[in-house]
Amino acid sequence: MRAVVFDNEAVQALSDPDHDKHRVVVAHLAAVVTRRRKGALVLAVVPTAVRVEAGWDRSDARAAAINRFRVVDHNLDTAVADTAARVARRTGASVADAHVGAVVRHLPLDDVVVLTSDPDDMARVSAPKAITAIRI
Repeated sequence: MRAVVFDNEAVQALSDPDHDKHRVVVAHLAAVVTRRRKGALVLAVVPTAVRVEAGWDRSDARAAAINRFRVVDHNLDTAVADTAARVARRTGASVADAHVGAVVRHLPLDDVVVLTSDPDDMARVSAPKAITAIRI
């Protein structure tokens, strides 16, 4: 099973058809859909702190297009918040970036892809767990 995790800019690009990187992110989601149709288990995940930072309110009518994609929330519960706090303290990362790192660590998968504008930051917050960071 593979997980694709979205950072802030990936969410912003996905939610705005006029964003320079919109087509790139949609292409990655299309690949997720294709893999799912072929029977592969692929989970598309957005940390809730990233949704907040990016302004993605699922209840807003303007979010109807982005809501059609099957991107699941990964909540900032107690265990994930504790991990995110350690990541932020160790790296100086923002809350959203630290939440991405915590999500990567809490996903019970070895194959994790992070769609990001800053692959180096995502590798840093995800360490020691290895990820594939794809620059969008």
